[in-house]
Amino acid sequence: MLTINKLIPGGRGLAAVLLKRAATVELDWDVRQKSRFDATDSTGRALGVFLPRGMVVRGGDVLVGEDGSLVRVVAAAQPVLKVTACAEHGSPFDLLRAAYHLGNRHVTLELQPDHLKLEPDHVLADLLRQRHLIVHEVTEAFEPEGGAYAAPAHGHAHHGHDHAHDHAHDHAHDHGHGHGHGHDHDHEHRHPHEHGHGH
Repeated sequence: MLTINKLIPGGRGLAAVLLKRAATVELDWDVRQKSRFDATDSTGRALGVFLPRGMVVRGGDVLVGEDGSLVRVVAAAQPVLKVTACAEHGSPFDLLRAAYHLGNRHVTLELQPDHLKLEPDHVLADLLRQRHLIVHEVTEAFEPEGGAYAAPAHGHAHHGHDHAHDHAHDHAHDHGHGHGHGHDHDHEHRHPHEHGHGH
């Protein structure tokens, strides 16, 4: 069994050719929200995944084996409810309102501009239909939002990676901005001075 204890969010920083060559593993949401699980990749290798507690695996993430091998995660298609606004009797605002009420019930949701997705629940499906929303049972990948309820530690772990990346980017940007700002400040300093002089 190949032991995996490292994850690269979105495969960030890896060459496209490496991602293309990497084995894949299809995982549904139930498995991806766990930090410890067993799976089998596309080459038939048994994987033992041991990630930091609370970390959630997303489609497109890359698992790194102890031997350095890469395994790209594919979000497996699974039964979900796909909710859209009714064109005749409703509006996109109905979808927004539904997301708000489902969020209050701590329902795990995938949010898209024109639809919502949630795990099958016939009670919620009926409630949504009563609100003039169209609910279809489909089999698709499910990538719910992170957040305080859905995955607190994962959100932090993912953002930890993102933060390191963004920090480097922001730092470079801020440095350039700071330079420009210093220039602007100098300009502003002269402007009141000249104004005062003229006054």
